Amino acid sequence: MNFNRPNGQQVARRDFVKLGGAVAAGVASAGLFNARFAHAAGSTTTSAETFVGELYASLSDKQKIAVWRPFDHADRQKINPNWHVSKATIGDDLFTPKQKTLIDQIVRNITSKDGYDRLIEQMEYDDGGMDSYSFALFGEPGTDQFQFEMTGRHLTMRADGNRLDKTAFGGPIVYGHGEEYLPDSPFFYQTQQANKVFQALDADQAKLALQKKAPSETAVQLQGANGHFPGIGVDQLSSDQKELVESTLKMLLAPYREDDADEVMEILKGSGGIDQLHMAFYQEEDVDNDRVWDIWRVEGPTMVWHFRGAPHVHAYLNIGVKS
Repeated sequence: MNFNRPNGQQVARRDFVKLGGAVAAGVASAGLFNARFAHAAGSTTTSAETFVGELYASLSDKQKIAVWRPFDHADRQKINPNWHVSKATIGDDLFTPKQKTLIDQIVRNITSKDGYDRLIEQMEYDDGGMDSYSFALFGEPGTDQFQFEMTGRHLTMRADGNRLDKTAFGGPIVYGHGEEYLPDSPFFYQTQQANKVFQALDADQAKLALQKKAPSETAVQLQGANGHFPGIGVDQLSSDQKELVESTLKMLLAPYREDDADEVMEILKGSGGIDQLHMAFYQEEDVDNDRVWDIWRVEGPTMVWHFRGAPHVHAYLNIGVKS
């Protein structure tokens, strides 16, 4: 699937934002952005963790040396937009065709249909496809502590079967895209959606929400209830503005499987709900200087979602209860 502009057409960014917003609204109403509710990307009866167990059971001793780690290994918590969790890549001859198929099934089952298509497009654009990415297995499937992790250029994904209490996705995840013009990225619709919140703010609210300089993109450690969060507090918004924030979060979570998205919302609910969140938009790196803010952040005691759209997409999610 190609999420870029059709036939290489040059579209003014301002017009593209308006057009893209209309398209996004149409797609959302058709249920495609929430495809996880209607269409599991992988098997409807087999979970990602079942495939992780099959993959682990299939590994030879040589393969385990390459990709297995103890559960408490430091690599499991590493946050980086471009790194390899193991030296072996999925396309290496070290792995059998069946094992490569199992890895693909894991990815399909931790994403929605739409999310899988976008991630495949991203991996192909950034590094020639999934074969160029790496994976590792932490701990042992069937125990209370295990996790599959796949990494590479602009990507960190996890499957842990919700083994870690109050930690969504099993830990921080990363996505991105190397296209320098944000509207050509498969994740541009997320910036469009986030900016709908900004556009719904009145002048005083917008003044609180808009910041000059963004924090470091990798500063996504959870701060807990005593943290300092930039931007405007959702508790300062009207009821209809809060509904827009909630619908925005659900759209942002749509690329992932229902279980993980539900866990995110449960963690937020347990920490006071969306009223505990803040939203910030940043003036720096405003592509085309059009005040469609390309760097934005959603943050609260149990969530950090940092999206950097320029010079190309780097996005980080860390959602859980600070220990």
